[in-house]
Amino acid sequence: MKEHKAGFVNIIGNPNVGKSTLMNAFVGERLSIITSKAQTTRHRILGIVNGDDFQVVLSDTPGIIKPAYDLQSSMMDFVKSAFEDADVLLYMVEIGEKALKDEKFFEKVKNSKIPVLLLLNKIDGASQELLEEQVQYWQAQLPMVEIHPISALQNFNVKEVFERILELLPVAPPYYPKDQLTDKPERFFVNEIIREKILLYYKKEIPYSVEVETEEFIEDDKIIRIRSVIMVERDSQKGIIIGHKGAALKKVGVEARKDLEKFFDKQVHIELYVKVNKNWRNDSRQLKRFGYNK
Repeated sequence: MKEHKAGFVNIIGNPNVGKSTLMNAFVGERLSIITSKAQTTRHRILGIVNGDDFQVVLSDTPGIIKPAYDLQSSMMDFVKSAFEDADVLLYMVEIGEKALKDEKFFEKVKNSKIPVLLLLNKIDGASQELLEEQVQYWQAQLPMVEIHPISALQNFNVKEVFERILELLPVAPPYYPKDQLTDKPERFFVNEIIREKILLYYKKEIPYSVEVETEEFIEDDKIIRIRSVIMVERDSQKGIIIGHKGAALKKVGVEARKDLEKFFDKQVHIELYVKVNKNWRNDSRQLKRFGYNK
């Protein structure tokens, strides 16, 4: 009988590098929201992959930035914690990147005592010459790490990276029940799916000023009834979210419901409201309420 392996595999990188796409490819479920906009992931989200003789606890963290307000500082705290408990670190870059946006984090990668796999993502759009040049660059920058060219979106080399992760994991019992997919509650994914639609459908500062809170989640045999509040920082933002005669808010609700029905595999009824919650991104009490400050 094979020994059981288990461990924490944490994914770090700059914004928009494809961490959420990779996480979802590994887990086989849509746990992390994916858009082309920066700072899509705000929390540290765990995705759990189980086999007969292994458990991989994957962690998708916010993209590394230099914080401009308290919310972003809390987001970077999630990244710091990812360095502390990792058994394997996945440092994700894309073609043309030179380093992490925070030098302290880059130094932590350089001096890491645990195995680091550098995943060179989005290679499907690169020439062979450019790819070889990028591999040489990163070998010079981080001679101790393993480099794996991948395309998370096209699922290229993802299986091979996962098999390498399994080889590197320590022998250990599972950390979570074998039927568990993530550490987050159902309401968290409701909030994230609604927030994803806002990221997709609104421009400029609006998506970054928004937080979503699900106040009601009632499930019976045939339907889930959800009531969620979209919080913004200013009255003018409230008007933009709602739109002319409520059309914009209705679109968010319709598209979110479609994804929620796929996610929960059940009929969903959703009600959305918009409230002004001034300066919540710099309010430590509010940030704690939304799960950012511990």
